[in-house]
Amino acid sequence: MKYLIASDVHGSAYYADKIVERAKAENADLIILLGDIYNHGPRNPLPKDYAPMKVAETLNAVKDKLIVVKGNCDSQVDTLISEFDFIDSACVVSGGKKVFLTHGHVYNKTDKPKTVFDAVVYGHFHTCFAERQGKTLFLNCGSVSLPKNGTPNSYAVLCDGTITIKTTDGEVVSENVI
Repeated sequence: MKYLIASDVHGSAYYADKIVERAKAENADLIILLGDIYNHGPRNPLPKDYAPMKVAETLNAVKDKLIVVKGNCDSQVDTLISEFDFIDSACVVSGGKKVFLTHGHVYNKTDKPKTVFDAVVYGHFHTCFAERQGKTLFLNCGSVSLPKNGTPNSYAVLCDGTITIKTTDGEVVSENVI
């Protein structure tokens, strides 16, 4: 199974469309969104084409290919415009490796989950990177709409135990074997 993983859309209709476009180009089986879908957050500027209702329309149209993890900017009211659930976290197996998927505000490379995983993938910090700590790969897929610290607008692709960070134009930033 091939997964496109993205985080921190923050209400950008432009980048919601870009996620769906990239999922088609990547031939992804599922899109996993790691939170902060509609609200831009009080510390963030408005992203390009801020239109939360349009984001809902775009994502509702692909709800059968969607897993959405709840972020710190996602609220109960967001479920009223969504035809999909927001879940606390998820775990998938890829290439025989256990991959934990979370937003990042609770679990991340500093605050690790107690359960042992081969990889912990998250967003929240808006900065894409991959870092191995012991046997565990910690990977932040970055933010599709509001990247920080000079990192590009980005997402990740997980397939057969390899996770690749890419720009929203599809250029490879890093490739990591889990």
